[in-house]
Amino acid sequence: MLTNKEAEAATEEIERWAGMVIRSVDPAAGVSVYYDPDSGTYVIRLARGSRVLLFRLSAAQVRTPGREEECAEILRKKVSDL
Repeated sequence: MLTNKEAEAATEEIERWAGMVIRSVDPAAGVSVYYDPDSGTYVIRLARGSRVLLFRLSAAQVRTPGREEECAEILRKKVSDL
């Protein structure tokens, strides 16, 4: 479980976690997170220079115990795709 908070309240913790994961892959990449209430997902924005990549994590991925490594692997793959 990345966070036990919900919706907008969870974005700060997810962003902090994502920052730690991406720094291990690419220290030059940046990350920001916002909650999309229409879809109930967390939008992750990765940036390196002029390149930007957006993707989403579901509330289930973020709030289900034991899925941290799955989320980290997705994030590492997205950073390498940037």
